[in-house]
Amino acid sequence: MGEWTTAQVQDRLELAADVMRQLPGVMPQGYFNAWPEYFHSFADKVGQEPQMRRPRPSPRQITQAEEAMLWLRWLEPEDGRLVWARADGMAWKPICWQFGLSRTAATKRWQYGLAVITWRLNGRVPSLRRSQQFVIENANRLSRKIVL
Repeated sequence: MGEWTTAQVQDRLELAADVMRQLPGVMPQGYFNAWPEYFHSFADKVGQEPQMRRPRPSPRQITQAEEAMLWLRWLEPEDGRLVWARADGMAWKPICWQFGLSRTAATKRWQYGLAVITWRLNGRVPSLRRSQQFVIENANRLSRKIVL
């Protein structure tokens, strides 16, 4: 992929969270169900709504999700958990409660996390001497150049 933008990073992290939700849960070794599967007759199904199931994620989607989750190690652990919580669809209020931040501080740290990932994917490493605002603005400036 060419130059990454913060929107593309955000989309990829949201897709990774969606893929991880679709995967079956982890069960202890040796776990099984001894009950036979119940087959419904036609009379049982009359008047019921069909249950639609989403297909399992493809191997490519799982690989991309794992790759996106590895991006979080470029962040501080707390920032990585915040970015992942937001990608997983958690609302801002529980995020603020969980991390003990105000809404603006949580938003700023989330934007900073996405900006750092964008910088790293584009082959740059933001200097620790730079402010969070500088890193966010330059990541957004990069994405505006690509769109225009």
